[in-house]
Amino acid sequence: MKVKNLFSGAAMALIGGLGHLGFAAGAQIDASHIIDKATAESILGELVKPATPRNLQGNDGYYSKCNYYTANPGKILIVRIYQAALGVDPQAALEKVAESTGAMTTVSGLGERARLSGGAASGLPSHVVMLYVVKGNALITVGLAGLDDDAVAGQEAKSVAEKILAEL
Repeated sequence: MKVKNLFSGAAMALIGGLGHLGFAAGAQIDASHIIDKATAESILGELVKPATPRNLQGNDGYYSKCNYYTANPGKILIVRIYQAALGVDPQAALEKVAESTGAMTTVSGLGERARLSGGAASGLPSHVVMLYVVKGNALITVGLAGLDDDAVAGQEAKSVAEKILAEL
């Protein structure tokens, strides 16, 4: 439950700090259509409960989220896509996350900028990995919890981000 609250709190803080400057540019995409239940089960290695995706249009942009929880508690896949409104800089949003997070690693080859956090140095609980990717007006967040190997979790998070980036 603590991990679930960490993901929710981080996402709300990120979105809350972005401002209110018009609507998102570009086609709105739905996280649950890109990363579906079967994909989540493949990543988590177990059956997952039905997701409850949410898509919201706000003054600061469009926000799509989808959470997948395993039927046996312990593993979580969190997918967030924020498409910023004109005048809102997703790079600045990423920097706000970086300021409030412990150690982050720069990830090359994903979007325009990508950062990965995980492990004790990042201030996250063990076996939790968070990946943030900026491309154009979008900020993608992928969180994985409960996988035994953080390196594998990081690769899975990158795979999810690549699928989303292909749709932007």
